[in-house]
Amino acid sequence: MYNGDFGVTLHAHPQGHWLLAVTGELDHHTAPRLRGTLEDLPRDPDTTVIVDVSGLNYCDSSGIAALVTAYRRVVDPGGRLVLAGPDDEMMRLFGIVGLDELFTIRSNVEEAAATLSS
Repeated sequence: MYNGDFGVTLHAHPQGHWLLAVTGELDHHTAPRLRGTLEDLPRDPDTTVIVDVSGLNYCDSSGIAALVTAYRRVVDPGGRLVLAGPDDEMMRLFGIVGLDELFTIRSNVEEAAATLSS
């Protein structure tokens, strides 16, 4: 059951990328907040986004759909998006549903930033 433990922030990373940090439980109660935050991202081919999921401790199918929405919002116009910091449980989930095939995934924000800068 949802306990209110969710956060989503969007700000500029020092290397010029957008950093979208998602923490807590990403589920059908909280996915609309993530989708709402995505509206603040520019839709252009120069957009680069790091989605920091290192603080994510739960993700259901609605959360997965919201992450795919983030991907489509950035990548469809030509931008680039990298997931950063999933723990072993999140990686297992991403593997089960195929997100590990869709997303570029790095172990932390710094590695994700390096990937986007290259």
